[in-house]
Amino acid sequence: MPASSVSVVIPIHNEEKTIVPLYERLVKVLENRAVAFEILFVDDASVDRGPKLLRELAGVDARLQVIRLRRQFGQTAALAAGFELASGEVIVAMDGDLQHDPEEIPLLLDKIEEGYDIASGWRAARKDNPVTRRLPSRAANWLMGRVSGVPLRDFGTTFKAYRRETIKDIRLYGELHRFIPALASLNGARIAEVPISNTSRAAGRSHYGMARTLRVLFDIITIRFLLKYFTRPMHLFGSIGLACGASGGLILAFLAADKLLRAHHLMTEHGPLLIAGAMLSLAGLQLLCTGLIGEVLIRTYFESQNRPIYAIREIISSKERPTVAADGPRARGCSPPAS
Repeated sequence: MPASSVSVVIPIHNEEKTIVPLYERLVKVLENRAVAFEILFVDDASVDRGPKLLRELAGVDARLQVIRLRRQFGQTAALAAGFELASGEVIVAMDGDLQHDPEEIPLLLDKIEEGYDIASGWRAARKDNPVTRRLPSRAANWLMGRVSGVPLRDFGTTFKAYRRETIKDIRLYGELHRFIPALASLNGARIAEVPISNTSRAAGRSHYGMARTLRVLFDIITIRFLLKYFTRPMHLFGSIGLACGASGGLILAFLAADKLLRAHHLMTEHGPLLIAGAMLSLAGLQLLCTGLIGEVLIRTYFESQNRPIYAIREIISSKERPTVAADGPRARGCSPPAS
């Protein structure tokens, strides 16, 4: 089913040289698509002429909306702000440096119209630095695919299209924007990958580098926890806690037997082992307590927001299905028993 409206969300930071050509190309593509659209530029506290240019464009085109953040919050927060204010049935996210080709937006929309919830861009032929960008990205994508169970070859690109109901259910924190497909898979989102081009930056310099590799690793650990243990934290912390506690208990039992049977001075004969046993036992207890606290917190999270732990795609029933009430057979469309 064709999308009736499209919102394009573009986070920018000091991209003054690409704003006008990007806007012009977007308008041309979306007008050719013959669909109602809006363009949302999210200015992440730029200090160049970008805000002035955006203000001028918004003054002459009502389809353009500019969201200026009070300070630099980062790309994830900028995307979250754009997603929150977007009103389109389909929401497209892309970078503002012209490394994403606006002419490829129809490819993403076509995939959404095939029935997918997310159409994710795949930079099949990357032109980035092979050492600082491509190699770490390939390793991160492989690891993320294994951890999340979502078989994407390019998690890192911002260039994606989302059904409105899919992206609105996701809360973004930290730098998790690159892992939105993995987060959406929690609710059973249908995800497709679309090959896209990867052109060199038209102007400015990249805001990424090797420094983000460690942050990506932390994000992968976070995603693994959210995907597998979010609703049952005790299964993670409890398992590790029991293993630590059992190991510590066995060590302390051995040392107690040694003390009773051989009268050895434990600190002299087995000092390091004694400390290890005590530390493992204490760590096990702490992890079990952490798991219990996690169970309480996750119940508070769902109940305070009145959120279910499941997600319904659709409900199918006969139009003639009788209404079921709680007051007996008559409400269910059945005759009462004969007296």
